[in-house]
Amino acid sequence: MRSRRRKDIPCACCHAITPFNWTCRCGFAICQACMYENVWGMSCNHITWQCPDCGDWNGFGNQ
Repeated sequence: MRSRRRKDIPCACCHAITPFNWTCRCGFAICQACMYENVWGMSCNHITWQCPDCGDWNGFGNQ
């Protein structure tokens, strides 16, 4: 079984390549530091977040 190689997708806000990004199915990616700074505008309940590019809702994985 082959393991999938992780794609190095830069953060849409700071353009840094980090070990972990929150990603949407549309391809939008945001690093943990930028998500922490901008969560007030992307989430209303801290369980899901809304992609600013496509408007789709994504989970934080905590529920």
